[in-house]
Amino acid sequence: FLEKRLIKKIVMVKKMVEKILKSFEVKYLQILDEQGNADEKLMPKLDDKLLLNMYWFMVLSRKFDEKALALQRQGRIGTYASVLGQEASQVGAGLALNEKDFTVPSFRENALLIARGMPMKNLFLYWGGDERGNGDKANGNNLPMSIPVGTQMHHGVGIAWAMKLKNEPNVVATFFGDGGSSKGDFYEAMNFAGVFQVPCIFVCQNNQFAISVRRERQTKAETIAQKAIAAGFEGIQVDGNDIIAVYSAIKEAAAKARTGKGPTLIECFTYRMGDHTTADDAKRYRSQKELDEWKKKDPLIRLEKYLMQKNILTAKMVQEFAAKATEQVEEAVKEYEATPKAEIDDIFKYTFAKMTQQQQEQLDYLKKFENNGEENAK
Repeated sequence: FLEKRLIKKIVMVKKMVEKILKSFEVKYLQILDEQGNADEKLMPKLDDKLLLNMYWFMVLSRKFDEKALALQRQGRIGTYASVLGQEASQVGAGLALNEKDFTVPSFRENALLIARGMPMKNLFLYWGGDERGNGDKANGNNLPMSIPVGTQMHHGVGIAWAMKLKNEPNVVATFFGDGGSSKGDFYEAMNFAGVFQVPCIFVCQNNQFAISVRRERQTKAETIAQKAIAAGFEGIQVDGNDIIAVYSAIKEAAAKARTGKGPTLIECFTYRMGDHTTADDAKRYRSQKELDEWKKKDPLIRLEKYLMQKNILTAKMVQEFAAKATEQVEEAVKEYEATPKAEIDDIFKYTFAKMTQQQQEQLDYLKKFENNGEENAK
């Protein structure tokens, strides 16, 4: 009798434990496949001008990237983080946002900033170690690149919260890599955004590596997008090499945010085709075979194929776009290298509203050291 009662009790407890509180799902969006064929059911209404703009900024970003790598090898800029392979994730996002929206980038968002109108001269200044590249008003509502991994997400959420308090109909998009999603900053920012329902879009460019650490060694979650569930809002994974899918996802997330429906996490599933930075050698941790497979998914070639199929782009236009982009990049390099040398005071005077005594002492020492160097050179 006691044994039967015990069995019955175990069955009842098991039923209670198996009660499902809530079910979740993570959506995936791809509109253009690797051959440039579109899923017409998902295809948004985009005019030819916008589609050509997408292509133009991807070409321009790639030419900028090629030149920046060359400049670094020649010692004309410092360490550089290539955007090769991730142009669709960045240009698609940049064109989907409004001018008054804010972007809060990490250290690889060159294509995003170019698409958002930041002068390439300023980007070259930044990578050349001159912070005046970040301080120009011509950069618009784009914060400086963030070198510390993940810290910029707090800034993005803070700006979004201020927008909500001021009833401004704008949004903030903060960008980070899959490595950044393994930081505490990511979870803190996401949790705050979810609690206060701020108009913030979290854009994770999952390029498969945090420097040399593969994504699967950073998290056991099948997707990064699903991490939004714990923060109480939607996460979606997008083919990050499909610029139209990225554009559509950002547009939808922005529309939600503008109407008070809170944040969204967008995981752009893409691939970093270059090294982590010019200080890295990716051959040490990935195979040429793997890289070759991802080259078949090149975001620029994919869009080019689609536009040519639709007779929006011709072979002649491809050449013209490339030539024009090369010309503009070269002009930006000339402007960068013609910029007068920064004053030594700039190293100190922008840290605080008023320089501290310690900073003043350091500045005086450096000026004395610099003057002595010039005298010795004479």
